[in-house]
Amino acid sequence: MSAWLPWLDRQGRFSPLRAGVFALVLVPALWLALDAWSGQLGSKPWTRAVHDTGTWAMRLLLVTLAVSPLRRILDWSKLIGVRRMLGLSALAYAAAHLALYSIDLAFDWGLIVSEIVKRFYLIVGMTALLGLVALGATSTDGMIRRLGSRRWQLLHNLVYPITGLSLLHFALQSKIDVTQPALMNGLFALLLVYRGLYRFRIAVTTRALVACGLLIGLVTALCETAWYALTTGASAWMVFQANADVVVYGELAALRPGHWVAFAGLAVALLHAVRAPRASQPQRERGGRMRQVEARGRT
Repeated sequence: MSAWLPWLDRQGRFSPLRAGVFALVLVPALWLALDAWSGQLGSKPWTRAVHDTGTWAMRLLLVTLAVSPLRRILDWSKLIGVRRMLGLSALAYAAAHLALYSIDLAFDWGLIVSEIVKRFYLIVGMTALLGLVALGATSTDGMIRRLGSRRWQLLHNLVYPITGLSLLHFALQSKIDVTQPALMNGLFALLLVYRGLYRFRIAVTTRALVACGLLIGLVTALCETAWYALTTGASAWMVFQANADVVVYGELAALRPGHWVAFAGLAVALLHAVRAPRASQPQRERGGRMRQVEARGRT
């Protein structure tokens, strides 16, 4: 039974990290339940609940994808122990998203199916949800042994296209205001860049991480500009200039998704700079010993 308790590690010991993460993933659900109990969900409570659970499913999915790159960048091996919990939490909120949508339509399955079939963004969302269910069902140690590590890894690499579909669903249903989708797409792009650094064996230095954060922040701003210009007919230059309002007016409310993505990248770079000397010290010591051995060999 202890193996299933979320606050224990694989050795059955209490883990403050796992306990803290478990408490945090429960907060949005408890907050939503409290708002529902006190009548704070507005004139369309079911619609608000559907939207909030979907948003938190998307956020938790991105946090799950951030575990592997941050474990490497920050040299924090214990972080990998919460990845499965975060992934299953994202699945739970996505399932609640669908369940609340079904409740909002009074469990009229004919209407539910027809709505999904008629609306492209619902087809995309349902496809992403089915993908998450497949990943959740195969996330156990037993399924890893049955599938084999290679096939299991190939299957779970589908989390990236699944996340892309989820982001597309989120953007399409957001209609005019795409602030949150732009932010999440920017963060997803930043995570993909981090993954690319390791995949192509590019040196992960503080300078490289700063460059990645600033570059993806700029790309996020340009993509948000293009979306508004193409869907609303607004002036692309005026939309892009809105990203400079934070400098002109000095107000945090003027921060755009591109700013937040850049700040996230700079925060990761700062944490890497703080932890990197500790992580690289043993490597420098080993390198120094190897140079001494090579020098003695030459003499």
